Amino acid sequence: MLVFLPTPIGNLEDMSLRALRALNECDTILCEDTRVAASLLLLLQKRALLQKRHVRLVSVHAHNEEDFVRNLAPDFFAQNVVYLSDAGLPCVSDPGAALVRYAQQNGIAYTVLPGANAALCAFVASGMGSKEFHFYGFLPHKRQQKERELAKLLATGGVVVCYESPHRLIQTLEILDSLGIDDVFAAKEMSKQFESYYRASPAALLAQIKQPRGEWTLVLNLKKSAQKEWNLSEFQDLLPPKVLAKVQARMSGRSVRECYDSLREEESR
Repeated sequence: MLVFLPTPIGNLEDMSLRALRALNECDTILCEDTRVAASLLLLLQKRALLQKRHVRLVSVHAHNEEDFVRNLAPDFFAQNVVYLSDAGLPCVSDPGAALVRYAQQNGIAYTVLPGANAALCAFVASGMGSKEFHFYGFLPHKRQQKERELAKLLATGGVVVCYESPHRLIQTLEILDSLGIDDVFAAKEMSKQFESYYRASPAALLAQIKQPRGEWTLVLNLKKSAQKEWNLSEFQDLLPPKVLAKVQARMSGRSVRECYDSLREEESR
C-alpha cells in the first residue's frame, strides 16, 4: 500500500489523525529530504503524537525521482509505504507524480490524504471567488521569462494562484504593476506565527512591503473585464519594428522574433 501524505506548511497542529496513523503503521517513508522528514518525526514523537520506533527513510526528490521509479519492483509495495514532501501536498509544486504514475501502471493500491496546501488556503483567504482558479506554482526566476508568463496569464484572465520567494517578490510586484494588474492578494508565511494577509494594487503593496521575508503565495485577479484594451496599429508609425515587436511580445507572451517576423510580413503586403 502506498500513501501520499501531506505535511504541515508551518504549523505542526495541521497533522491529521489519518496522517499520524499512516506514519505509525508504515514500514518505509519516501521523502524529499531525509533530514527534514526525520526532524518532523522527532517533533511528533516529542509531543507523544507518534510512536518512537525505527522507520526506514529513503530520499526521493525532483532530481532522482525518475531513476528511483525506473528501478522499482512492484513487490516493494507489499509493505506499507508513505510518500511525503518537505511541506504541503506531494505533487503540488513538489515531486511525487512519477510515483503516482508507477502505481497506476502497475496496479499498486494507493491513496492521497487531504491536508495543508498554501494555494487553496490563499484562494479562500483572498475572497476572489468560490468557483474556479488557475494554479501556476512558482513563477520563473528570470525577469524576462516571468514577464512573458504573466502576460500570457493576463491574456487568459480569471484568478491565478502562484508561489513566490521573498528574494523575487518585489520584482514580481513591479512587473504586475507594469502590466496594469490592479488587484493582488499576498499571503505571507501561511499557518505560521507571523502569517499576514495583504490585498491591494501592486503599487500599494510595494509601499507596504519593504523587506519581504518568508514564503509568499499570490492570488492575482486577472479578470478580462478589468483589462485595458490596446490597439498596436496606433503605434506602428511611431515606433521602429524592433521596438514594436518587443512591446507586442510583452503584451502577448510570444517571442520577440515571432512578433518581429509577423510585423515584417504585414509591411510587405
